[in-house]
Amino acid sequence: MVGALLHEGLCATGAWADESQGVYMGWIAQKGSFSDGMPLRNERGDVVLAFSGEEYPEPGTAQRVQARGHELEVDGPSYLVHLYEDDPAFPAGLNGRFHGLLADRNRGTTVLFNDRYGMHRIYYHQSPDAFYFAAEAKAILAVRPELRRLDSRGLGEFVSCGAVLENRTLFEGIQVLPPASAWTFRNGQLVRKDSYFQPKEWEEQEQLDPEPYYQELRTVFDRNLPRYFVSRERIGMSLTGGLDTRMILACRRPATMSLPCYTFGSMFRENRDVRVARRVAETCGHSFQILTAGQEFLSDFPSYAERTVYLTDGCVDVSRAPDLYLNEKAREIAPVRMTGNYGGEILRGVRAFKPVEPAAGLFCREFLRHVGQAAETFNGTAHHHPVTFAAFQQAPWCLYGVLALEQSQVTMRSPFLDNDFVRTVYRSPAPALRSNEVSLRLVGDGNPALLGIATDRGLAQERGPFFGAVSRALHEFSFKAEYAYDMGMPQWLARLDHALSPLHPERFFLGRHKPFHFRTWYRNALAAYLQEILLDERALSRPYIERKGLESVVRGHVSGDRNYTNELHKVLTLELLQRLFIDAVAHATHSELPSEAICSR
Repeated sequence: MVGALLHEGLCATGAWADESQGVYMGWIAQKGSFSDGMPLRNERGDVVLAFSGEEYPEPGTAQRVQARGHELEVDGPSYLVHLYEDDPAFPAGLNGRFHGLLADRNRGTTVLFNDRYGMHRIYYHQSPDAFYFAAEAKAILAVRPELRRLDSRGLGEFVSCGAVLENRTLFEGIQVLPPASAWTFRNGQLVRKDSYFQPKEWEEQEQLDPEPYYQELRTVFDRNLPRYFVSRERIGMSLTGGLDTRMILACRRPATMSLPCYTFGSMFRENRDVRVARRVAETCGHSFQILTAGQEFLSDFPSYAERTVYLTDGCVDVSRAPDLYLNEKAREIAPVRMTGNYGGEILRGVRAFKPVEPAAGLFCREFLRHVGQAAETFNGTAHHHPVTFAAFQQAPWCLYGVLALEQSQVTMRSPFLDNDFVRTVYRSPAPALRSNEVSLRLVGDGNPALLGIATDRGLAQERGPFFGAVSRALHEFSFKAEYAYDMGMPQWLARLDHALSPLHPERFFLGRHKPFHFRTWYRNALAAYLQEILLDERALSRPYIERKGLESVVRGHVSGDRNYTNELHKVLTLELLQRLFIDAVAHATHSELPSEAICSR
């Protein structure tokens, strides 16, 4: 199981077992990261903790633990095992993205736990002879090859929503541990499934008026942000042209040239993200670089596409392959990547996914029942409190895959899933969750100079109401026009664009906002690869595919007079998923296995 998770040469590995309790665990951690150096033990050696991820404690936590007589390392996570000894509610008081296994020989128990959002994922499979859990599904598949079967319901959700919902996975018999779990084992048997937190605890808080809410949120953000900049390793800032990374820089104000900044750029021109982010970095006194997925990436796209699907267990489609390439480059700048991820979703109710009906004739009728069921499931879960949807559904279901891909190369950080911060946002007056005003005010109060730099969508520019509105309208038009040209172009417009292709109209639209351009890539640089994979007899014979429909989609897009970019993302991902996980011959065979096994990354 450990071997199945060892993808890069950046990791340390280890294993530990207690046969008397039926516990066998292994782990992988990036060298130098917070969770390097497992397992943790108390002074008597009767409590053992394997911890993966990062925890962002209250300042002085380690010193308070040490003052109670515990021995600690100078730096690192050794305080965690002692928090368990001192805090009966452990792990409820932890703050971050993590999972772990804690063996207590005195109590004869082993507890498997994760963070309250479920963002540091644990997969599990329960069989009559053992309970298997791992940080990636492939580790379980390595020892239980009979589970190499796609789950029709999960597959339908992936095609419809781009994500598998409700803690299911793409594999039959493998599920995801729910958020805030603390599952207890005794003598190798699962005896209790506890949850240490429910979102309703935060939903039931009293709502604040606009000004008290803003003041409370600002206090919490200013107080807790510094802990996300404490690191054994160098931190780099992944800047965008939006508000969320700007809020971090405005409120943190790190020393000049102490925080290298970079932005993902387009191969065609300097996009708005690059131009805006450069000004933000210069205003704050930091270095700035542009990372671009260009010809080098395209020439090696088959490898990056396969690795994207494999590293994430199929949780993202191949459209995220450039992220893998660019995060390899980002690691050369700094092994820790600070981002504004989840800020728009938590603070402003941004929705990152929804059900989408696939192109007619691409999938067989029987499979489309599962696609339709996915829309019903999504609609049934999307009516919760908006912050609950953002933090406890959208983040672990939809946004996890990108996080998993990026974390294969760098340690990802964001302050916008901080427990105190999210808890405070629940107290927001309803209009604030549909507005940019709180975010803009945080920027302006933290660093007024940053408020004068227009965002990629034209916000925050101080040109007066008329010129500001015109600027925002123009930026919004160019943003939506590029989206339509690259991914959302209707078929009638694709035919017109094809007729005008000698004039290269894409040069006017592409690269103004977006860094990746798959519609033209699939039509040109990646056309041969696309046809080789998707017009192969194996791909055309998949039980959920309509042969003629797939042939029509591939040939229509490659010819240039049709636009099936999003459909090609899905079917190419599904085909790679089949080849990497289902058709592949298992490297490990099932034999006598321990009653509990964990593989943590």
